[in-house]
Amino acid sequence: MELSAKSQAFVFHFGEMGSRWGFNRTVGQMFALLTITPTPLNADQLAEALKISRGNVSMGLKELQSWRLVQRQHLPGDRKEYFSPAGSIWELARIVFEERRKRELTPTLSLLRSQLLDAPQDSQERHAQEKMGEIYELLERMDGFANQLNELSPEQLTTLLSLGSGVSKLLELKNSMLGKNKAQDSTAPES
Repeated sequence: MELSAKSQAFVFHFGEMGSRWGFNRTVGQMFALLTITPTPLNADQLAEALKISRGNVSMGLKELQSWRLVQRQHLPGDRKEYFSPAGSIWELARIVFEERRKRELTPTLSLLRSQLLDAPQDSQERHAQEKMGEIYELLERMDGFANQLNELSPEQLTTLLSLGSGVSKLLELKNSMLGKNKAQDSTAPES
């Protein structure tokens, strides 16, 4: 399988971005290739297209399956396993965000909760706990917001994203109607 220059540029870039999203470069490249290819690919085709070892492909496919980003299938008359993306682009993005939350945010919230249970022993520990409490509150709010976003349909998400700076203007309007200024709004978050 030969990739066009544009496809190759996308696949390689996606590999570099994948390392920032929680999986290694090769896994990112494999995922990108599976996403832009109109038909399912088997491990040999992935190895050939990306010029990587069959073993590396096998490990990468296991990683993508653990992230729930690819689905395995069989083609009639062929004993090989074929792989394709496990949903639409919106569904895949939702899965990545959900998996990152499970792998990063949930353990951090658990650690912070356990650290905040004990009474501080001195002023330095009290200060540290205050900061941990602020981080916990911020992450809890982000988690709640992520949960709400996760419940939106792709159409609703598209509408929300298209609001862009309109959200800031809406918040400014809300604040002006309630008589708040920006400084008050940023220091006193509402529930």
